[in-house]
Amino acid sequence: MNFDVRRVPFSRWGSYFALSLWKKPKSEEESLQLRVLHGDSSSKTAFLVELVKDGVPVPSKVVASPELLRLEPESGGGSAEICIPEPRVLRLRGSGVALRLSEPDTGAYDNAIARDGSRWEINSFSTRARYILAPLAGRLEVDAPWQTLKCGHVSATFAPDGPGGSFEGAVEEFSTGWQERAYEGSFDSCVRKVALEFRTWLDKMPSVPDEFAAARELASYVCWSCVVEPRGHFRRPAMLMSKNWMTNVWSWDHCFNAMALAGGDPEAAWDQLMIVFDHQDETGALPDSVNDAYFVWGFSKPPIHGWALSKMLAASPKKLWRRAREIYRPLSRWTEWWLAFRDYDKDGVPQYNHGNDSGWDNATVFDEGCPVEGPDLSAYLVIQMETLSELAARLGKRRDAKLWRARASELLKKLLAHSWRGEAFIAPHARRPLEHECVSGADSLLPYLPVVLGHRLPGEILSKLAAALREEGRFLTPHGLATESPRSPRYKPDGYWRGPIWAPSTMIVVDGLADAGEKELAREIVLRFARTCARSGFAENFDALTGAPLCDPAYTWTASAFLVMAHEHLGG
Repeated sequence: MNFDVRRVPFSRWGSYFALSLWKKPKSEEESLQLRVLHGDSSSKTAFLVELVKDGVPVPSKVVASPELLRLEPESGGGSAEICIPEPRVLRLRGSGVALRLSEPDTGAYDNAIARDGSRWEINSFSTRARYILAPLAGRLEVDAPWQTLKCGHVSATFAPDGPGGSFEGAVEEFSTGWQERAYEGSFDSCVRKVALEFRTWLDKMPSVPDEFAAARELASYVCWSCVVEPRGHFRRPAMLMSKNWMTNVWSWDHCFNAMALAGGDPEAAWDQLMIVFDHQDETGALPDSVNDAYFVWGFSKPPIHGWALSKMLAASPKKLWRRAREIYRPLSRWTEWWLAFRDYDKDGVPQYNHGNDSGWDNATVFDEGCPVEGPDLSAYLVIQMETLSELAARLGKRRDAKLWRARASELLKKLLAHSWRGEAFIAPHARRPLEHECVSGADSLLPYLPVVLGHRLPGEILSKLAAALREEGRFLTPHGLATESPRSPRYKPDGYWRGPIWAPSTMIVVDGLADAGEKELAREIVLRFARTCARSGFAENFDALTGAPLCDPAYTWTASAFLVMAHEHLGG
């Protein structure tokens, strides 16, 4: 499998390194960029990477597979290759050309120091990392002139000793003190090692129909390559949402990644589910997002964790039920947080205080103010309470089990009385205390997400929700479910949550439809979405009318949701 590094970064499980073919800073010219993805860095690009002949950069083409990235001059003659055999190490080799690494802009404290006769240490303060550059064959030439407390520029070239020769080298990231080491194993053995690691991961991913075999491989690579090792705030291996731009873990995105792993690698799945619960605060809240360096607490994300956990337990009951004790208390506190801290009018129906809290940042239901009592929020909490009831029963907490079940039933009654209006659910907001109004002139998919309740909803409500979701051209397009109807005056083709198709909303709707018995409709939606992914990759979202990829072009929850849905609904 080869992939386009303009869209999908070349990386590997555990590594904060990523190589992408992007435009140079302040330029229209493309360059291969070695990026380092620490959360507090002012710049993610550590080095521009280019082929050099006779001291002059030459245009090159880039070919990437999970285990190897190869650069070849467009004019032919020579090549250079890069492998990432372990998370903090790059191995390089080439012949007929040299390979130059240069900092795009040296920061105020960036510098390079010769450690011995051949190796160099580079302190890249802007990327929050230090690097050892070591020649293993051939030579390493470094140009790093000192200019008043920093290097004016840093350029390092791995080159053959002479015409017709070859070079090998290593680049290692470290934080404080570098431990003297040798880079053992041949370059070819490193490539074979990485290929085996990825193949082992791929074998654990959900099976899908043959039509989607190539898409399954790419989806699996996107997920595998986006994992970073435990460092800083990450206490477990963390699957970032992307190694392009969305280089954090958001506290509902991670649930989809956990579900994709549950059947084949339940321990890895458990880590992805629990990674945000590691940072739950004293009130029970979860951070909006986390990376290795910092948290965001200004917003929340919807409580889909009970729904996700129930699907994970179904996928791997023997291995995951024994972990139930670990999550019972954190999941209880997260549920209570919504009821205690997000119900300002005390009507028993919780609210979102911003579009970001819903995960649908700019959806039209938030156009006329907040808070908004999203009906999806209560639906998620009903399922979460039922999941807690099952957990409590497993743990011998019979009283708790009964209480959670009763509370779920009560919240469902309140949701129906409060938000069902005969033909559809509404998402009312409170302009003034206790006065509920709704956005007019919009048609968002968000109020249809309570279909996730499936069999719990009365038949009449399910029929009306299914009819709206089945109607061609309203939400259902040739590529899946639009988040704002294309017929709506507020629809925008590239409007984030104001039109484009997203994986999480698709999966939530599909799961509820299937649970309600609408299996053919669920399958049709999945088929359209899966074919869009097969054509357009695993972008953050897609144009609802053309299927074109939008925003971040390699997003893990899209890949994960594709894998789960294709496996569950298309006969994988």
